[in-house]
Amino acid sequence: MAGSTPVRLKVILGENNIEKLTLPNGIPESLEDLLSTIKTTFGLKGNFRLQYMDQDFGNDLFNLNSTTELRNLGTIKVIHQQTHPPLISADQSTSSLSLSFESDDSISVASNGTIILSSPESMSSRTQQWPEDFAIPQFSYDTELQLERGNTEYRVSQKMLTLSARMLSDILKRVAEEIYCYKAYPEDVHFCAAAEALIKKHPCLKEPGSSNGCYGWKQRLKYKMANYRTQLKLQGCPELCVNSLKSKATTDAVPAKKVKKPKRCEANFYPSFPTGETLDSMEKVRLELLTEIGIRDNEMIIADKMANTFAYRRHEVVNQEPSIQELNNRWPALFTQKEINTEFQRLMAVPLEWKFMAQLDMHSSQLIKVIRAKGGATRQKIANIMDTLDQTVDINHRREHVLKALIIFLGEDADGLIKEYLVSFNSLSAHLVKGTQKKLTVRTNITREP
Repeated sequence: MAGSTPVRLKVILGENNIEKLTLPNGIPESLEDLLSTIKTTFGLKGNFRLQYMDQDFGNDLFNLNSTTELRNLGTIKVIHQQTHPPLISADQSTSSLSLSFESDDSISVASNGTIILSSPESMSSRTQQWPEDFAIPQFSYDTELQLERGNTEYRVSQKMLTLSARMLSDILKRVAEEIYCYKAYPEDVHFCAAAEALIKKHPCLKEPGSSNGCYGWKQRLKYKMANYRTQLKLQGCPELCVNSLKSKATTDAVPAKKVKKPKRCEANFYPSFPTGETLDSMEKVRLELLTEIGIRDNEMIIADKMANTFAYRRHEVVNQEPSIQELNNRWPALFTQKEINTEFQRLMAVPLEWKFMAQLDMHSSQLIKVIRAKGGATRQKIANIMDTLDQTVDINHRREHVLKALIIFLGEDADGLIKEYLVSFNSLSAHLVKGTQKKLTVRTNITREP
């Protein structure tokens, strides 16, 4: 759609922050070019996506998947994507999935309290995934002075800085510590990212004989990280000691056998116990939880105890590898909607529902195109869903219908995930007591049966 006619767009950057964007060569053909232009023009940082106002739907905002949707004097909105957004309350989490409903008695499905992620007495844990742009930490004062002088000289004469053994050790130690803040067992791609970030911030550290200027730094960081893990293991770090020969069974006492490492994106794989807690004290709290789970309106106490026993639970899962049934018998409080979301955020450092809904909104247009292209019996099954989807603009209803159509598209039964209620309070309450993990949609006001 690019052309020579200038185009002006209204850009909503945030609350009380609106700018005008002038495109001298018209609207870019690709969405990537438009994102780059907006990022450069307004000095935005981090990841973001765009929404546009559609005049056909009363200027409602829709996700922008193609620049062909834009017109001169149109309006677009910048939606920032946070790596680890603020903790969400149970109410917010519930409303995002259309699980909330109203009645005369103000029935509540979830607690009104904020989700508790960890005990305040517990040792520091990872709170976010590996960042898109790895941040090089601050080095010691004398190292920073030499690097500053070296960077200045490099910009003038392209001369590399000669490092002393002390300076090299300081750089590797600080970078290794920063890497460990995200991953105990980083992969090659993570070492590459750290090495590239190092020479980007301090170009005087580039290696002239390397293809990318940092291959040697990557190898040094690998060795330093291995040594750093050894030091932490000697200090009793749980997620490293779990792989020591002393922690393995006699038949498995081989260094390369049954190595326990985080799965992809697991941030807090094997955390430390809260300060002052032992196996016996944690088991006592677990037994208390079995009693608390049967008490009504007790969500906050349960949430606090579940947060306090997270490390104990992870040790049990990693060491004993229990089945789902065994885990359900020992930790029944874990198998609720609220605790599943909270446990996921503790383990992965990512809010499950927030991330899922953001990705669903981002890709819904493409999903709809793929689903519509399906033929045969599947097309007949989803015809009514697609018709209803075209007639609704409510974001929650659109999410619901996209999920329904996707489930049928994959050959599954939509009733297995989404349950609709057109009945009474007693019928709904009976279903909620079972604790089934489904998306509940209430179509009418709930009334009690006599």
